[in-house]
Amino acid sequence: MKLTAHLDKFLPLLVVAALIAAVAPRTAKFGYDYKKGSTWKYETLFAPFDFPIIKTSEQIQEELEKAQGARVPYYKYSPTVTGSCIAAADDLELGDMRPVVVESLRSIMEKGVLADDEVPVDVEIIYVQKDKRAVKVPATEVMGLSQARARLVSEVQGASASAAVDSLLKAKGVYGLIVPNLVYDAKTSEAVSAEAVRRISPTGGYVSAGQLIVSNGEVVTAEIAQILDSYKREYESNVGSTGPVYLSILGNVMVALLMAVLFFLSILFSGKSFFTENRRYYYLVFVYAIFSVAITLICRINSAWLFLTPLTLAALFLQAFVRARVIVPVYIVSLMPLLVYADHGASLFIIFLAGGMVSIYASRYLVQGWKQFMLALINFVAMALSYIALHLAGAISTPMLADLLRLFIASFLAVAGYPLIYLFEKIFNLVSNSRLAELADTSSSILRELEQKAPGTFQHSLQVMNMADAAARAIDANPLLLRVGALYHDIGKMNNPICFVENESLLNKTEDQKYHTNLEPKQSAEDIIKHVSDGVDMARKHRLPGIVVEFIRTHHGTTVTGYFWGKHLAANGSPEEKAAFTYPGPAPTTKEQVILMLCDSIEAASRTLNEYTPEAFSAFVEKIIQGKVDQGQLLNAEITIKELNEVKQAIKTYLAQMHHGRVAYPAARKKFLNFK
Repeated sequence: MKLTAHLDKFLPLLVVAALIAAVAPRTAKFGYDYKKGSTWKYETLFAPFDFPIIKTSEQIQEELEKAQGARVPYYKYSPTVTGSCIAAADDLELGDMRPVVVESLRSIMEKGVLADDEVPVDVEIIYVQKDKRAVKVPATEVMGLSQARARLVSEVQGASASAAVDSLLKAKGVYGLIVPNLVYDAKTSEAVSAEAVRRISPTGGYVSAGQLIVSNGEVVTAEIAQILDSYKREYESNVGSTGPVYLSILGNVMVALLMAVLFFLSILFSGKSFFTENRRYYYLVFVYAIFSVAITLICRINSAWLFLTPLTLAALFLQAFVRARVIVPVYIVSLMPLLVYADHGASLFIIFLAGGMVSIYASRYLVQGWKQFMLALINFVAMALSYIALHLAGAISTPMLADLLRLFIASFLAVAGYPLIYLFEKIFNLVSNSRLAELADTSSSILRELEQKAPGTFQHSLQVMNMADAAARAIDANPLLLRVGALYHDIGKMNNPICFVENESLLNKTEDQKYHTNLEPKQSAEDIIKHVSDGVDMARKHRLPGIVVEFIRTHHGTTVTGYFWGKHLAANGSPEEKAAFTYPGPAPTTKEQVILMLCDSIEAASRTLNEYTPEAFSAFVEKIIQGKVDQGQLLNAEITIKELNEVKQAIKTYLAQMHHGRVAYPAARKKFLNFK
């Protein structure tokens, strides 16, 4: 298929490419890929410029804990309290001991006294503010009340010959003069502690221009990895912005165009029908644009935010409306900006790819009600396991717990964003799997009406549905879509149910009372064929999705009503009137439409079988399908020979299971069963 034939489809991609190029980072990306413990596989690297060595988060955390643990308390000294205590002591009648008591009390009070329960523990230094000046004081020089009184007794006892010093001091009230004169200042203490934390430097050394960083073949140790991380940070934040801006813009434009081409080719190789289904194609472009542009923009602002971004939501948006064969390549291309612009881009790509793949599979069963939270949990587990594996392998060096928390939030943000598919369903006029599940409910009003007015047709539709479901599961087809198509393909027969043998046979009419007995073959064919147009009108009246209407239009393709065409020719009718006996079509194009056409014909014709053996089923199925091929009904269909053979085998197996043999009971047993 030539690209020039799809220029109108490529135009939206050019717009997306322009958006990606516009929001892409302008700074240079570090050109070396390394991890701690690996061998440096590049040339010997010398520092091309001066740059600081950035401390690791672990180093900063260690210094922070040390600074917080080394908190120095701050106290205010009260000279008023000290002076009043000494003056009161000087007025006491203490005889010869008065000078000793006053001097000892002065020494104790000037060093500082605290209440016993306020004495600092596990602190070596404290700050004491005296005369508007804070000084560091050893914590051992500050005493509690009990210690201060004991010190006073000891010093007075040593300077006096009296043995009753303690009793005398108590009697004269000296102990009562010793009171706390230091007041703890919590506000200043916290401020001093915060200042110590702020003084922690984010850098721990310096690398000069020309200094050796790492040699070729050398093992990247933790120290070298830290220097390389610092070099990378300086390079991407400063050096990249000093180069020619036009080269950076040109590179981003080329990368954006490359990704647009890859997106185009991923759809082209997955199924050409997307280029004929404009709504579905533009939806794919829309999803690709949202996520690729968002990734690129986040990389420009802060790559760390990518862990919080629900990128797996792209897989869920695709799963809602697109076949599995297309979902994976489009999802992969949507994640490609991670590889180009993000830090740890390859690791992030693997993490979100794993989460997306698991979500694509699990969403088939977990998209309704509370099950969506199970889907989010499974998505998180897949991403978390991928992250842990990459972290242990050294591919990611950021804090694990913080990143896992971000991934957990991103998983549940995907659940919060999932209801947007109902908005997209309206905007792009598509049918989601949730909508298909509703249509597949046989208790819907239109199917109940079909059951009442045309019970034989309803039963035929159920059998076709089961057969088509088995065939769809044999190949890459959508079973749910086929079940819906099978249920509604013959709703047009409600307008004239007795025109069709499966309904007329239930009325037990004689041969001359049957609908087609007195009609010309041409009239009979016209009445039969009309159920297609009636079905289309009825589907539109009930606002059934367009994709269901297409099943109604294509389930007979452009075949002829063989029985009445044969009667016409047998009655010497003109062969030139074949158009009157031919369904209007079109012929089926998708594999789902092909499967429905084949199952519809095979199920109806299987009622005429006289022999129920594997050989009979095989010959019967081969004959019906070859007839469709000979009539050119599969010329434009997206189904391969291999897939067609798998469909044949699935239908043969289904017929064998449906018409399986039963054990013949003995006569006595039969009589007993009849009695029962």
